Amino acid sequence: MLEVGGYMLYSAPMTENITPDTGSSATSVNSLGFAKSPADTRIVVAMSGGVDSSVVAALLKSQGYDVVGITLQLYDHGLALRKKGACCAGQDIHDARRVAEAIGIPHYVLDYESRFQQTVIADFADSYIRGETPIPCVRCNQEVKFNDLLKTARDLDADALATGHYVRQKGGNYAEMYRAIDDSRDQSYFLFATTREQCEYLRFPLGGMHKDAVRQLAEKYGLEVADKPDSQDICFVPEGNYADVIERLRPGAAEAGDIVTLDGTVLGRHRGIIHYTIGQRKGLGIGGGEPLYVIRLDAVRKQVIVGPKAALEITEITVKEVNWLGQEAIAAAGVAIAVKVRSTRPPVAATLLPLAGSMARIRLHQPERGVSVGQAAVFYHDDRVLGGGWISQTHNRRSVK
Repeated sequence: MLEVGGYMLYSAPMTENITPDTGSSATSVNSLGFAKSPADTRIVVAMSGGVDSSVVAALLKSQGYDVVGITLQLYDHGLALRKKGACCAGQDIHDARRVAEAIGIPHYVLDYESRFQQTVIADFADSYIRGETPIPCVRCNQEVKFNDLLKTARDLDADALATGHYVRQKGGNYAEMYRAIDDSRDQSYFLFATTREQCEYLRFPLGGMHKDAVRQLAEKYGLEVADKPDSQDICFVPEGNYADVIERLRPGAAEAGDIVTLDGTVLGRHRGIIHYTIGQRKGLGIGGGEPLYVIRLDAVRKQVIVGPKAALEITEITVKEVNWLGQEAIAAAGVAIAVKVRSTRPPVAATLLPLAGSMARIRLHQPERGVSVGQAAVFYHDDRVLGGGWISQTHNRRSVK
């Protein structure tokens, strides 16, 4: 048992099943960019219990690094044990512990449940109540994994914190972040809020690999999680039913209201704005006539505003809490970027303009549909990540906000 930063850490027994490669000299730069031998380089690996982070731990161990595994318990352990396929759940903690035992590294479990509740789950619920569409995985990376966990890694005198995210750092400049080689696995959208200082301390060993190769490594190292399915849902939302979670956290959140057109005509009633998302067409209960889509959600008036598909075409976006990773400040005349406005959409051409404080305006060269307040807008130049911000307002040709 070890105390770090006020947390009691419980380690797994250590074995030695992976023979490290210690061929690097102490004076050369090792594979993670440190001018010392791997054996003298301590790396904390964030182990979720999935195949990706498990392979990172096994790979670095095999290369001779001084590896320490840490798993975060983020929400109710009893509930987690009944839910499969979600990171940081009870079964996943056990899987991470078994992997650590198999490869012969110390492993600690940190209870971050209270912190996760305050900074991620509460924000998730309140964001939906405001008529937004949040991304809790970004908040978790921003507030917990790359903030609190990073500090714990430093407390353990680690040289770096390594994760199983699919993003790249190349050319020896670890302050810069790039899209993964495997486009289908790229997770840069979810890491836009990572600061330059955090990037310098982080390592992402899988960014230059394809998923099939990662699973092959898991088999090579004899990891029990080699065939484990990837997590699909938000970890604290059983079966993807986020409305039930919100209603449990915020009783009365699903308050009924009117479904109205852009000009205010009432078409029917809805069962709470938390049940609706921008761009939704099905399940509105207002059949007949031309197809109508959810254009925006008015939390104050408790209205779901619907309109034709053309009203979804957004041409300008205002973002807040901008994290800028470019070398120079955003020019007053604007910077040409590619921007990704949803995790499932490809980057599109745009101009980024600075606003007061930590805000910015994005002018899309071509309209995008289904842009939601509360989502992220992530900036790129080719495959380099230039940062991003949270969408706070959207504007289209009809001046819909």
